[in-house]
Amino acid sequence: MTRFTVIIWRSRERERVMIPRNRRIVDLSAIEHNMRLIRNAVPKPVKVLAVVKADGYGHGAVQTARAAIAGGADMLAVAAVSEGAELREAGIMLPILVLGAVTAYDVSDGVRYSLTQTVCSPEMAELCEKAAAEQDKQTKVHLKIDTGMGRIGIRHENERDRILETLRSCPHVQLTGVFTHFSDADGDEDGIRYTRKQYERFLQMIEPLPKGIIRHCCNSAAIHRFPEMALDMVRAGISLYGYPPVPDTFGLVPCMTWKAAVSYVKELDADASVSYGRKYKSEKPIRTATVTCGYADGYHRACWEKGYVLIHGQRAKILGRVCMDQLVADISGIENVRPGDEAVLMGKCGSESITAEDIAGWAGTISYEILCSSAGRVERVYTESYTERSK
Repeated sequence: MTRFTVIIWRSRERERVMIPRNRRIVDLSAIEHNMRLIRNAVPKPVKVLAVVKADGYGHGAVQTARAAIAGGADMLAVAAVSEGAELREAGIMLPILVLGAVTAYDVSDGVRYSLTQTVCSPEMAELCEKAAAEQDKQTKVHLKIDTGMGRIGIRHENERDRILETLRSCPHVQLTGVFTHFSDADGDEDGIRYTRKQYERFLQMIEPLPKGIIRHCCNSAAIHRFPEMALDMVRAGISLYGYPPVPDTFGLVPCMTWKAAVSYVKELDADASVSYGRKYKSEKPIRTATVTCGYADGYHRACWEKGYVLIHGQRAKILGRVCMDQLVADISGIENVRPGDEAVLMGKCGSESITAEDIAGWAGTISYEILCSSAGRVERVYTESYTERSK
């Protein structure tokens, strides 16, 4: 990860700290806070799984996992074996479920790192048996049922029965869970009806499965909207990071702030154009600030039409297309802006704030993508500063 040096700049007028070019600040105490709220919202017998795939939704998988564990997580989930291996190598020993289907190229590592892998065919069960037998180990699996998402998972009873029959001949493989994924739990009335159909189908499919295995179907939206579907475990994904996809009654808080620096300030004459394609042209003389963030840092190019950044606690509208490494903002109404000043891309500044949902709305996407979009040159900084007062 690229590290940045804090530079002190001195002039006759003042001494100022020059901030790093571009950084995302993750408040681990906020993640722990969110996990505690989710933990307290579900019935005590129900386990809570923290989803830390995709590098913890851009927050850092290892750090997020530790904060979630401190907040009461019973299990973790990742998308791929390599993500689970990273957690194990960091010393995290909580049970870890790999949500993606078993594959031949990494099943052995899944067994080696004691990860719970997902099976949805007899062949996958056999892959797990072969890898576990070669290592003389027991390995755990969860069965994935497709009740309407259309990705991975079995859809029919005959498929289920074939897998169960195969597992009976796999002495090194233990079936410890079964799950499905709701595709429209955050939807409208039609989505609510469809989710209930998925739930009913799930209950039908799991009826003949061994007693005592962990049954789970609730994602973040369903945790909030369908508490009666909690079963044995719920999976907290985007809600863990403060962006529930449905109205929040728990008091969750965003955990990430995104900041960059003003690199240049200039005056533009009337009729001057800004950025590629000359999509913006000033109608009158304006003052602009160039900010050290672009689409190569994960800031969406499409944000220029509606987006703004925060400088000195005020909104500065983005002018023209976002470039690969820079963007330009209108600071005509903001006094004393200088190179080295802080520009808040996401987070609070004075009485103003920008959320991942705001940026997603400007870009025509979802908050998940904004959180996960950070590029390698964006520094990630960790704090533990959340308190109820800072909410």
